[in-house]
Amino acid sequence: MKIRTTLFAAVGCMFSLTALAGGTLPKPKLVVGVVVDQMRWDYLYRYYDRYSDNGFKRLLNEGFSSENTYIDYVPTYTAIGHSTIYTGSVPAIHGIAGNDFIIQATGESMYCTQDDSVEGVGGGAGKIGKQSPKNLLVSTVTDQLRLATNFQSKVVGIAIKDRGGILPAGHFANAAYWLDGTTGDWITSTYYMKDLPKWVKSFNKEKLADKYFKQGWNTLYPINTYVLSTADDNVYEEPFKGEDKPVFPRNLVKLKKDNGYDLIKATPFGNSLTLDFAKAAIDSEELGANPAGVTDFLAVSLSSTDYVGHQFAINSIEVEDTYLRLDADLGEFLTYLDKKVGKGNYTLFLTADHGAAHNPKYFADQKGNAGYFNTAEARKTLNEKLEKKFGEKDIIKSLTNYQVHLNNALVEEKGLEEEDIREYIVREMKKLEGIAFVTDMDDAASAAIPAKIRERIVNGYNIKRSGVIQYILEPQWYSGKKDSKGTTHGTWGSYDAHIPAVFMGWGVKPGKTIRETHMTDIAPTIAEILKIEVPNGNIGTPIHEAVDVK
Repeated sequence: MKIRTTLFAAVGCMFSLTALAGGTLPKPKLVVGVVVDQMRWDYLYRYYDRYSDNGFKRLLNEGFSSENTYIDYVPTYTAIGHSTIYTGSVPAIHGIAGNDFIIQATGESMYCTQDDSVEGVGGGAGKIGKQSPKNLLVSTVTDQLRLATNFQSKVVGIAIKDRGGILPAGHFANAAYWLDGTTGDWITSTYYMKDLPKWVKSFNKEKLADKYFKQGWNTLYPINTYVLSTADDNVYEEPFKGEDKPVFPRNLVKLKKDNGYDLIKATPFGNSLTLDFAKAAIDSEELGANPAGVTDFLAVSLSSTDYVGHQFAINSIEVEDTYLRLDADLGEFLTYLDKKVGKGNYTLFLTADHGAAHNPKYFADQKGNAGYFNTAEARKTLNEKLEKKFGEKDIIKSLTNYQVHLNNALVEEKGLEEEDIREYIVREMKKLEGIAFVTDMDDAASAAIPAKIRERIVNGYNIKRSGVIQYILEPQWYSGKKDSKGTTHGTWGSYDAHIPAVFMGWGVKPGKTIRETHMTDIAPTIAEILKIEVPNGNIGTPIHEAVDVK
């Protein structure tokens, strides 16, 4: 009897230890989140015939694609997108109300990841290093993974843009890295560590950016085969500093003299460099081989697609070439993951933080309705009218983020009637060319605006960081000076708000859905796959069709 009892106790102890180690619960070894900055949904198919079988096509064929995924808010900007993807939340809750936003209580302009209490680590340091996720008010799915494993899981964020690496990695990340354009080095801040790891220092010493510059930038295929793009020499593209025309081929070594290492950002090789660094992180940090047997998480944002789009506009050969090269880079990266972590042992999702519009001049030249809304001129005009009406100058502080920000200190100091001012601004803004809708945020929920747009306005409004009035431009209009080159984003239109959402690997059931899903659904879907709690500000719903229940 005593032997039997002892045997049961030993078996029970072994079972407990196994359970504590997490060995009884199926899980992926690694989750890789890939955010392709400025990737419109239609890029999955626009260049589909020229993609290889190993990149985007593999994701679509082996994974699950949510074909009608939309952004839940306005304005559609990088910092908000990365925050929303990983929190399942919206600016009203998570607090990242723009790449830059205004603290309404003080009138202070705040960069999304600005943190003056920390210092940069590596590179040229300075202001570019004074960054952290402090301004993000809620948890991320990466935070929830760390909490669920009692901080045994490793989480690393990587992007050329600081906000693209920091916000997805969350508050509890082991590290987040971004590129210093003055030195070409990957850096971090004291929020994460006091010194760069040896592997990062070694990577920086290789100066891979210089090797990419030596390759130059010519088209991957003969230029006459780029039939889905506008002719190479056109009026819609912005040349690099130091070049007469924005045309191929480009001598990047020569252009670096005028542009520095920042040049790598606006070439497809910025994405290549980012994935090189991601592989180095997986190797050196042993991501996917956690000794505790728990899941690790690598959050990667590919920023160069955004820089290229802004510079050359979406109908350019440069954009087409960038996506063809990205397809090849993704294929190589997936092959690397297959060998390093094991095919079927990792979960990967690919999405975007926003899309982009056609250049308005290009659109208008094709006889479409389009235009530029000059915020500087609009603010000047409105302030002149407000001065005549209320007797004070500069009542409007800013029109950033497609919102009206009042000079709250002035309004309070002079005892002005804010309600009257807001009503007057709404009335006058409706008269401006390019304006489709204007609403005081106190009235937004019941405004005479189509329901979907109204919901996005409400979701995008953070009471402490957003302007008190939201304005919506007509389709194919965006904020900018007349005939400005390149493109941008920020509006509610499908070109800005319809994004890819593709899941592949462990825990994913291959297939597609055409029902409407949302950016906020991505984080809870990953949480469901990992069997962890959703982020604490989440309002999204898991895309159940994508999940292979184990």
